[in-house]
Amino acid sequence: MNYDEALRYILSFTDMERGVQVSNSPAQSLESMRSLLARLGNPQEGRRTIHVTGSKGKGSISTMVDAILREAGFRTSLYTSPHLHSFTERIAIDGLPVDEDVFAHGLEAIRAAVEAEQAATGGNVSTFGILTALFFWLAREAGAEWQVVEVGIGGTWDATNVFERVEAAIIGPVSLEHTHILGPTPEAIARDKSGIVKPGCVCILAPQRSPGVVEVVRERCEAVGAELVEVAASYRAERGEHHPWGQAFTVQGPGGRHHLRTPLLGWHQAENAMTAVATAEALAARGVPITPAAIAEGIARARIPGRLEVMGQRPLIVADGAHNAESAAALVRALREYFTWRRCFVVVGCTADKDVRGIGQALSRIADLLICTRFANPRAMDPYVLIQEIGFLGPAAVAEESVAGAIETARHHAREDDLIVVTGSLYVVAEGRAHVLGDAARTRR
Repeated sequence: MNYDEALRYILSFTDMERGVQVSNSPAQSLESMRSLLARLGNPQEGRRTIHVTGSKGKGSISTMVDAILREAGFRTSLYTSPHLHSFTERIAIDGLPVDEDVFAHGLEAIRAAVEAEQAATGGNVSTFGILTALFFWLAREAGAEWQVVEVGIGGTWDATNVFERVEAAIIGPVSLEHTHILGPTPEAIARDKSGIVKPGCVCILAPQRSPGVVEVVRERCEAVGAELVEVAASYRAERGEHHPWGQAFTVQGPGGRHHLRTPLLGWHQAENAMTAVATAEALAARGVPITPAAIAEGIARARIPGRLEVMGQRPLIVADGAHNAESAAALVRALREYFTWRRCFVVVGCTADKDVRGIGQALSRIADLLICTRFANPRAMDPYVLIQEIGFLGPAAVAEESVAGAIETARHHAREDDLIVVTGSLYVVAEGRAHVLGDAARTRR
């Protein structure tokens, strides 16, 4: 099996990200996921685990914590989703995406178990479940000492929630998302997400907007005997210098004062770093040899394409995957703080299940023109339907059938001192990066 064959194989299964289902069941059950892993000899076991969930920031926090552990001298494995350009980005060993051949050979190795589980469940295995099993298999094969695992959706019933114990459970900021699955309130969503908290672990709770979320997580920790670290209560961050290529800030906590730099823009990334620092200090308090130098170097080295990424200048072109209203508001705040421009052209595309009205309201505060676009995903909202949802919010709005076409429309109207923002779904960001950066899109880390 080569890489192209591997892609065709995994995409033939139920894939909720693309809205493709091959059975009446919406996704692989947690029971089936555990059964599949048992067929593989439980590759999720044998290394120390950090499990990460949240409505926002979980990918950034996961990447930062993984980088800190590497700087502390550990061999790490990192599982995130979705990807921008290649499925290999989802599985990183020591900070680097696995090679396409390694990906394909690993999938070939687990294929018999996947098909046995598929037969046993009557077609209930999912693309995400297979990728999760592949990650654990490859992490074991690579001899990783730590695995940092980002949840797909929620927590309690997610395919990644297969651990009897974890060293740390991180819950990032919780807001309304996937309400038809997780619940209608932040508290209900927090209840689902807190299912990753296991007995005896330390739970790191990022700053929250809803006090009810804190109470839900505290109740879970008390119920299972987990230590709770409330980042908002024990840590604070202070701003330093910033520019379009990075920012400096300090984090003060129980372990002392950390002077930090990151190439990631936006104050929300400083807050994500604060949560990563809290995680590192909690692990250090439990005997894991993580030094302040490892924390600082790990934060400095963590890079995440497609998050407030500067892709071009004159006009300035910035890409950011702001997939809900809060993320869009954070994007607007960061753009105002870190950049100056004359006019702003916003290229935006969303999947139909998102709060497109909330996203549009946030983006309309800075947009002179909204360019609604379609992207290559079956769940992509028709750009003309998107215009009906957000076109009345103030700025002029037009529709384009492709991300590349939308960017070129923006470029046609923009002058050197203008700003072009490519945002919404990460699929839009991926197609925007491919169009603007070309081959460099796959290599910029």
